[in-house]
Amino acid sequence: MKLLIVSGLSGSGKTVALHTLEDEDFYCIDNLHMGLLPAFVEQLASPGPKLYDKAAVGIDARSGVDDLARFPEIVDNIKFSGLDVEVIFLQAAIEVLISRFSETRRRHPLTRKGMPLVEAIHLERSLLEAIASRADLKIDTTRMNVHQLRALVSERVRTSANSALSLLFQSFGYKHGVPTDSDFVFDVRCLPNPHWQPELRPLTGRDAKIVEFLCVHADTEDMFLALRDFLVRWVPRFEADNRSYLSVSIGCTGGRHRSVYLVERLADHFKQSRFENITVRHRELD
Repeated sequence: MKLLIVSGLSGSGKTVALHTLEDEDFYCIDNLHMGLLPAFVEQLASPGPKLYDKAAVGIDARSGVDDLARFPEIVDNIKFSGLDVEVIFLQAAIEVLISRFSETRRRHPLTRKGMPLVEAIHLERSLLEAIASRADLKIDTTRMNVHQLRALVSERVRTSANSALSLLFQSFGYKHGVPTDSDFVFDVRCLPNPHWQPELRPLTGRDAKIVEFLCVHADTEDMFLALRDFLVRWVPRFEADNRSYLSVSIGCTGGRHRSVYLVERLADHFKQSRFENITVRHRELD
């Protein structure tokens, strides 16, 4: 039996993630109180035929301080029972969360006692820290729309279904912020920048002319080899530590040229090795 525990900041897309998991044939329960989680797990682990072999539960900050603080202990007990459990945590930048609540005109669940929205978001982040710290997969939805989030959740869950490590290679632009769901972040802004060539500026790191421009410079190949060798050495160590997900983020200034090129090359290298579960995301292009 597979169990996914889905949590995150209100407005970050938790409901979208659960609906996506339901489409992936998970039995889903939203807003399960933390205190009821052990009983639900006991039911999942009980002998006898079941109509489903994977389930997902959504947990939010309304479970209360004391029960949320017990989350690490509860997860450890679930794993000890033999159930295959993973934790997914969704988050987004505070200004984006504020904008989403303004657009939808929905109330934050913690503002019902008259608390201002900004304070409610900070309180929620603090309450959910015990869950966030144990997350196997963190997803930063700051620059995602609903369709992109659904696609990412679906792809990452599918690639982890065979219990092998799921690798995400993503490019980004520093001027748009660093993805907070990264396990590794590499800065490649020191490489020659095609942006300053007017004829190359509209292109991306997937275009032949950009590839040709970057390959002329020895620093580009040196950077690729250094990143490749580092990841080849250390990714298997994370896999041996029973990690289900690993996110590698590579950033340049705008996230359109240098980082895209290196993400494509690194993903191709790992696809040609024994790693099968590879996801590529270009944040500023998608």
